[in-house]
Formats: sequence, C-alpha cells, structure tokens
Amino acid sequence: MLVFFDECNMKAKVYNLDLNGYKCPIPILKISKKFKEIKKGDIIEVNTDDPKAEKDINELCENIKIKILKKDFIGSKKMFFKLQKY
Repeated sequence: MLVFFDECNMKAKVYNLDLNGYKCPIPILKISKKFKEIKKGDIIEVNTDDPKAEKDINELCENIKIKILKKDFIGSKKMFFKLQKY
C-alpha cells in the first residue's frame, strides 16, 4: 500500500487490485466491494485483462461515486485503471 498527498493535502491510501484472469462480472464485484471498504479520497489501482472491463468500469463510475483518474492500455489485452472514491 502506498500513501501520498493529494491536491487537498489529505493523506490518501492507494490499494492495488490484480484482477488478471478474472472475467465479467468478477472484476466489477471486487472493485465495488473494495470501494465499500475504503474512505473518501482513497484510490484503487486496478490491473485487468477482462475484455469487458473498460465498459463495465465506466458504467460503475456513472452509478457510484468513483472518479477515473487514469486509464491505460497495456499491450492488446491488459488494462490499468486508477480510480478514486469521492
């Protein structure tokens, strides 16, 4: 777990979820569960190879208080998301 200071000078914890090998709906369920456990301002970094993850994570962020801070494609099959609870 990493700790850094965000733009509001508050400590935010960073949690890593390696969801490679999991297919829909498991990645979204694990992300949702983790967001229920963390505090406002905390960040989850997600690595996944689920082909539906981009669409599913975008929909999840529209429905609950999650902001996508970063989205990267790693090669042709893997994705990285940096998500923040607000």
